[in-house]
Amino acid sequence: MLGVVLMNMGGPDSIEAVEPFLRNLFADRDLIKLPWGGLGQGALARFIAGRRAPKVRELYRSIGGRSPIGELTERQTRGLEAALRDGGLDCRCYVAMRYWKPFADDAARALRSDGVVRVLALTLYPQFSDSTTGSSLKDLRRALAAAGVRAPLDAIDRYGDDDAYLDALAEAVTAGLAEIPAAERERVPVLFSAHGLPQRYVDRGDPYEREVRATVAGVVARLGLGDRWRLGFQSKVGPVKWLGPSTEVVIHDLARQGARALLVVPVAFVSDHIETLQEIDLRYRDVAHAAGITEFRRAPALNDRPAFIAALAGLVRRHLDARAPGAASPRAAGPPGSRA
Repeated sequence: MLGVVLMNMGGPDSIEAVEPFLRNLFADRDLIKLPWGGLGQGALARFIAGRRAPKVRELYRSIGGRSPIGELTERQTRGLEAALRDGGLDCRCYVAMRYWKPFADDAARALRSDGVVRVLALTLYPQFSDSTTGSSLKDLRRALAAAGVRAPLDAIDRYGDDDAYLDALAEAVTAGLAEIPAAERERVPVLFSAHGLPQRYVDRGDPYEREVRATVAGVVARLGLGDRWRLGFQSKVGPVKWLGPSTEVVIHDLARQGARALLVVPVAFVSDHIETLQEIDLRYRDVAHAAGITEFRRAPALNDRPAFIAALAGLVRRHLDARAPGAASPRAAGPPGSRA
């Protein structure tokens, strides 16, 4: 049996979980390198989490007191498992979150208990970064070894230029455009908003920004958006330089140029979580309204939309077909950018 492990960041499932979630996040040196090495990072992570937790708890209270990402990822997992089994594949799907339950250790124990003979990791970060997918894969390998899982591990670690994924994202953008008043719909600016990344990651070769831009280009071409789109980056943390321009700066720029309607598209997220429900829906809405933009809308997240589940299933099937005995070169036959 094949075990497919869906990897994502995770999020606190209660107000009480906010501080330990933050502590896990800040302790990850693949995501944020704090001073004084691994031991120092753990101490600093506890300190920073304690300082930030009160503010972050209020942000979560504004969206209902928890992140929905766990429930949404479970729905994605069950939908993918059903799609693969309907296609005749003997498989079971699991969730491995990086910073909150269920962790990679939980997935590894379940894989061992179920007796899987092969493991395929599937990222829920469409664009690769060492700080996200790279960190999750490293954590999954550690957990599999600790649990004694000897099944070989393969990975689909990116798919930001996959046709079916781009079609699913374009469908979501179209749904968002339908919420714009008809008089504005054909000229409304479309602002793609991706999670930010410290500039130093890109400077040392991380492909994330390049892959985000490839995703945006694919959607723009599908929808014929011409030059009425922009790209911004959100969720900056700390004083170091991050990818820019920020989403907030782009909103102000568009308002100064006379825009009175705006559609924001979360482009590096596949599930609703605090960055969509609070940062975009509440914070950026208020920024837009204060700047004079009266019609502010967000395209829906992919969540468990059928087109996205079908895209994930297609990625898995093509990946397996490319590695079947007698197949052509896996690099040529597999999904774009996938690698073992």
